[in-house]
Amino acid sequence: MKTQPFTLEGAAGPLECALDVPDNQTPRGLALVAHPHPLFGGTMENKVVTTLMRTFVSLGYATVRMNFRGVGASGGAYDEGRGETDDMAQLLDHMRQQYPDLPFVLAGFSFGTFVQTQLQKRLEEQGTPAERLVLCGAAPGKWPLPTVPADTIVIHGELDDTIPLANVFDWARPQDLPVIVVPGSDHFFNRKLQHIKRFVVEMWPR
Repeated sequence: MKTQPFTLEGAAGPLECALDVPDNQTPRGLALVAHPHPLFGGTMENKVVTTLMRTFVSLGYATVRMNFRGVGASGGAYDEGRGETDDMAQLLDHMRQQYPDLPFVLAGFSFGTFVQTQLQKRLEEQGTPAERLVLCGAAPGKWPLPTVPADTIVIHGELDDTIPLANVFDWARPQDLPVIVVPGSDHFFNRKLQHIKRFVVEMWPR
């Protein structure tokens, strides 16, 4: 695996991006991973984000991340999820031009789950939804998360005090949506990152 940095010209300025592809094989799909809140230190180098990236590369996916506007070398300023969703949609369009025949998945951590579920809602309305969603530290209660497909993988820490587990259950319950709880884990999955990869790999079709 080798990281390939690139820059995408977004509506609010340049967007710093990174693509990772599986070694010595044609990708089976495309994965977009979104990082946590830009105003609280969230970047595409966040440990949960890079864990998701490595997980999808191991599953054979070309995996792309970006620094949201105002983060790292990306231009612009935080836009409460609106501009960030637009930027992620632009990144998806760009990547689908590079990999036009591949299915794609959306994954995110914390604020990134808000962006990816909003993008999925938009794609559903256009008739081109993602193959699947993976949401770690999902953020209902902080942001208005829409309903998601029944096969969405939701992973949350038992001791998350940023987004309480009860909030996630309240959002998931009406959808009859299972939630994977990591015992003893905080919001950032400190010392629990290995469980994210294990759960996603075990639940992914081969």
